[in-house]
Amino acid sequence: MSHFRADIRQRAEELVALYPRQRSAMLPLLHLAQEQDGYLSDEGIAEVAALTGTTPADVRGTASFYDMFHLEPVGRYVVGVCTNVACLLAGGEELLEHASSTLGCAVGATSDDGLFTLEETECLADCNLAPCVQVNHRYVRTTTPATFDAMVSDLREGRLDHDVPRHGTLIRVKRQGGLRVSKDDIAAERAEALAARTARAEAAAAAAAAQENK
Repeated sequence: MSHFRADIRQRAEELVALYPRQRSAMLPLLHLAQEQDGYLSDEGIAEVAALTGTTPADVRGTASFYDMFHLEPVGRYVVGVCTNVACLLAGGEELLEHASSTLGCAVGATSDDGLFTLEETECLADCNLAPCVQVNHRYVRTTTPATFDAMVSDLREGRLDHDVPRHGTLIRVKRQGGLRVSKDDIAAERAEALAARTARAEAAAAAAAAQENK
């Protein structure tokens, strides 16, 4: 039985069909798993492994390389405060300390109510509005303690739900582009390509064998 919801499973299968090799779909599938569970659960990792023809260890090892993936439960809102050079000079460390006090959790931890996880981040590429803050990978541009507190209040009251969906939702717009070819045509073309590669490899091996016998 699939761990994914029916809609997530359908999107997952559509993603796998886009790639000539199942393994190539691993990263977008991980985003789907995180969208459903809010983090990469053991069950989600196992599902991605099955879809990509790999092992849970392969999937976990890949996911652990990327900061956007979380292998442990996090809050509904993951708040990142940049303390890289430009933001550091603009008060990034002070804002991070204030965020910790406001949210009631240490950096790298989750608030008691389960709503917020606080992270110290590297450059978020919004240096003209330093110190830079993101919530669930969305720029919120709260550069002072007062605007940060107002943003937290808006999140708690649900006033930013349209702009900041729960953690794990990378994009809410369903992909309409990409391949517009029937699955049968895709399978036939890939089988033809595989046969051609096999023929070339066999010809090369035959040529090498003939050369050795001279």
